[in-house]
Amino acid sequence: MYRLFNRTVIRPFAQQRRCLSIHEYRSADLLRAYDVPVPRGGAADSPEEAYKIAQNLHSDGLVIKAQALTGGRGKGHFDSGLQGGVKLVSTPEEVRDLAGQMLQHNLITKQSGAAGKLVSAVYVVERKDAVHEAYLAILVDRVSQKPAIVVSSQGGMDIEGVAAKDPSAIKTFPIDLKTGVTDSLAAEIASNLGFSLEAQVNAQDSIKKLYQIFMEKDATQIEINPLSEVSGNEVLCMDAKFGFDDSALFRHSDVESWRDPTQEDADEVEAGKWGLNFIKLDGNIGCLVNGAGLAMATMDIIKLYGGEPANFLDCGGGATPESIEKAFRLILTEDKVKGIFVNIFGGIVRCDYVAQGLIAATKSLDLSIPVVVRLNGTNLSQAEKLIEESGLKLYSFKDLDPAAEKIVELTK
Repeated sequence: MYRLFNRTVIRPFAQQRRCLSIHEYRSADLLRAYDVPVPRGGAADSPEEAYKIAQNLHSDGLVIKAQALTGGRGKGHFDSGLQGGVKLVSTPEEVRDLAGQMLQHNLITKQSGAAGKLVSAVYVVERKDAVHEAYLAILVDRVSQKPAIVVSSQGGMDIEGVAAKDPSAIKTFPIDLKTGVTDSLAAEIASNLGFSLEAQVNAQDSIKKLYQIFMEKDATQIEINPLSEVSGNEVLCMDAKFGFDDSALFRHSDVESWRDPTQEDADEVEAGKWGLNFIKLDGNIGCLVNGAGLAMATMDIIKLYGGEPANFLDCGGGATPESIEKAFRLILTEDKVKGIFVNIFGGIVRCDYVAQGLIAATKSLDLSIPVVVRLNGTNLSQAEKLIEESGLKLYSFKDLDPAAEKIVELTK
């Protein structure tokens, strides 16, 4: 569910539930651990290591894939000048040469943004010619709040395009949490992949194991595209994308160790360490709010009065003076911020804690931009007293509308 603020698109659910994504080679290793067939190969972080992996595959059909958490790698380009993040080659020497042009360079795709994503590893695998390519994904259906398996006999391509062109090509199978993927359900799903009868038997086994991974590892998404039938009726997961629920990572230290912070915004990673939900936007008014709903409403009202929010920052219910000061520092990482709007409803979070953090941040950061504060709730009187006695130029309001109008006026 996306919510639109004129030209600003926010993904609120992503803030309530963070999802850890991992590189393709990590996904392949996880599949191997559950005996799900994948092409032979390995990951390398240097051209020489990539060369050795290619040599050990003893094949004249090889694929080298840049590892970056972005879609459209094959059609992307590097800041090194190389075109395409997925290359079909024939020799280990070609693998070594391409690895040198990929590693430690940024891959720019239609999803990565202009800066691209740093490639710190390449994945070298044997090339397998597909007899037929299908699509399979396991995800959580928000309506039923249960897992669902989504498949199409048209794989190896943009699945959104398939859905738009031929919706009947997409089949969805809800999963009963009590029974899971039974033999009969696995057979029904496999029969919709477009595989031969012999390959369908192998596909059934992979489907059941994929669901096992989904449940045991607290995954939010498993996407196999393509899931391919190759010669000998073998079924292989050619490319895999996994997502995991961050809130369950305490149960999965192995999954947590696969996180690649180079693929994430450094400020958003830092915010997570302090229990803050932070996303940068394009405006000039920094926002510090508690609660995702109030944060969305705050950005709405800023837009209403003609302003532009510079960020989405939810400090949550466990805010402390220290985390409030950290929030200010994160907001000010953007030079375009010309003012800060603090809108706190003190239910769980205490207004006096917020005031202490505001005062500390204002003093330590030597703020020269205006700060408008609207506080309401727990320990409000203590907070107002702290702000009044601080001697700092903080614009304090009790009502939201005049506060929003003021910060827009001050940042014009």
